[in-house]
Amino acid sequence: MASRGGGGDSGKGNVLLCWSRSTPAGKWLGFVTAVWVQTISGNNYTFSNYSDALKTLMGVTQLQLNNLSVAKDVGKAFGIFAGIASDRLPTSIILLFGSIQGLVGYGAQWLVVSKTIAPLPYWQMCVFLCMGGNSTTWMNTAVLVTCMRNFRRNRGPVSGILKGYVGLSTAIFTDISSALFSNNPSYFLFMLAVVPAGVCLAAMLFLHEIVVVEVEETEQLQKEEKKDYFRIFEIIAVVVAVYLLTYDLLGRDILPEAFTAGLLLLLVAPLGLPMYLIFSNYSKTPLISDEEAALIAEEEEEPRVQEEEEENDTIIMRRTQSITHGRQPELGEDHSLLEVINTSEFWVVFISFLCAVGTGLTVQNNMGQMGLAMGYADVSLFVSLISIFSFFGRIGSGIVSEHFIRVGAVPRPIWNAASQILMSMGYIIMAISIPGSLYIGSIIVGLCYGIRLAVTVPVLSELFGLKYFGLIYNTLILNLPLGSFLFSGLLAGYFYDAEATETADGGNTCVGGHCYRLVFFVMAVTSSVGFVLDIFLTIKTKPLYKKICASKNSSRKINLS
Repeated sequence: MASRGGGGDSGKGNVLLCWSRSTPAGKWLGFVTAVWVQTISGNNYTFSNYSDALKTLMGVTQLQLNNLSVAKDVGKAFGIFAGIASDRLPTSIILLFGSIQGLVGYGAQWLVVSKTIAPLPYWQMCVFLCMGGNSTTWMNTAVLVTCMRNFRRNRGPVSGILKGYVGLSTAIFTDISSALFSNNPSYFLFMLAVVPAGVCLAAMLFLHEIVVVEVEETEQLQKEEKKDYFRIFEIIAVVVAVYLLTYDLLGRDILPEAFTAGLLLLLVAPLGLPMYLIFSNYSKTPLISDEEAALIAEEEEEPRVQEEEEENDTIIMRRTQSITHGRQPELGEDHSLLEVINTSEFWVVFISFLCAVGTGLTVQNNMGQMGLAMGYADVSLFVSLISIFSFFGRIGSGIVSEHFIRVGAVPRPIWNAASQILMSMGYIIMAISIPGSLYIGSIIVGLCYGIRLAVTVPVLSELFGLKYFGLIYNTLILNLPLGSFLFSGLLAGYFYDAEATETADGGNTCVGGHCYRLVFFVMAVTSSVGFVLDIFLTIKTKPLYKKICASKNSSRKINLS
C-alpha cells in the first residue's frame, strides 16, 4: 500500500499504483511474462531434433546417445537447488541463473553441431547437456512457485495454462526452425541458447511474488482474479495450438515468414489484458495529493498488520500443537520436506509420476530413432504432434479438474489415473506397428504426458501446502532423470542396440517395427502400474477434496454477494 504515496506531483501516486506489484495490472503483467518464460522453457524436450546430428558427429552408439539424453534429464535432479532458492531468493535471481545456464549449456552444443569447434569429449558433452537440462528447472520453478502463490484460488487453471505453454514450446521452436532454417540443427541449437536467455532477462522486470493479504483479502483484487481473465489466456493458447497444428498438417511450405510473424503476434496477444487493466484503472482512479495518499495508506495498513499478526499467531499455535503432540501435519496443511517424505501419499505420487514421465520422456528422447526405424526420414512432425497434444492435455486437464472439484469434489488425481490407462493403450498401438501407429502414438503420449504434468502440480500444493512448494516440487521431479535413465538410457538403448546391425562407419542402425516393440510393451505395463497407484490416491484424498470443494464454493458465494 505504500506505493500509493510518492514524492512528486499529485498524479505520480496514481502511476505508481497502476504499475505496483500488488495491483491487478501488475499481477497480470507478471502472469503474461510467466507465460512467455514457459513458452521457451520446453527446450529440454527438443533433443530428437538434433540428436541424429550429435550421433553422426560424435560417432556414438544408440545406447551412448541415449545416455546423452539421460545427462540432459539428470540436469533436472539439480533442480532441488532451485527449489531451495525459491524460498530464499527473489524470482528475478532464479530466472537469471536459469538463463545463464541455458546460454552456456546449449551454446556449447551449438558450437559442436555448427562445427565451430571440434566435437568435445563425451563426458564434457554430458556436462553441457546437464546444464541445459538444469536451466529449465530454474525457469519452471521461478514461474510455478510465483504464480501458484499469486493465484492461490485458481491453481488448476494457472497450472494448466503455464504447463500448457511449456507443451507448446517444443512445437514453437520446431516449427520456427522448419519455417526459417529448414530444420538445420545448428540454427535450432542457436535458438535454444539465445532466445530463452533473452526472454528470462525481460521477465525479471515484471514477474514478482505478491503479498498474500493484498491478493486474497482485498475485495478489489479478488474481483480482478476472476475466471474470465484465465479464459482469455486459455483461448489464446488454444488458437496458438491450432495455428501450429494447421501449419504442420499443411506441409510447412506455405509462406514460412508470414507464419512466423503470425505466431509471434499470437504470443504477444496476452499482453492486451494487463494493458487494458492499466489504462482502465488509471482513467477510473481520481487524482489525489501525496498527503491524502499517505493518510489512506496509513489507515489501510493498521487493520492489515493486525490481520497478519492474528494469522501468524494462528499458524504458530497450530505448529506448536503439532510439535508438542508429535503430530504429522494433515493433508492440506503446510508440510516441510521432511514431513512430506514421511507420508505415503508423496511416495504414491512419486512412483506413479515416474511411471508416466519416465516412459513419456523415452518416446520424446528416442523419437528421432523411432521415426527412422519406421521409415520416416523427417521426424520433426512427430515432435510437434507430441508437443501440441501435450498442450491440449495440460490446459484441458487444468480446466476440467478445477471444474469437477467445484461441482462434485472429484479428487484431482483421478485425471492422472485416466491419463495412465490411456497412455498404456498408446504404447500398445505403437508396439503392434499398425499403419500410422507413430502418428496415433505421438498424439496419445503427448496428450497423456501433458495431463500428468499439469495435474500433478496443483495436487502437490493441495496435499502439502505452498509454504515449501518450490522445494517439494523439485524433489518430485528428481524422478525425471531417474525415469530417463531407467527407460530411455537402459531399456530403450539396450534393446535397440540388441536389434541393430553395425554400419560401415562404425555406428549401428535398426529398421522395422521390431526395434522398439519390447520397449513399448514394458512401458505399457509400467503405465498400468501407475494407473493402480493413482486410483489408490484418488480414494485416499476424497475427504481432502470435499473440504477444498466447500472452501471454493463458500468463497464464490461471498464474492457473488
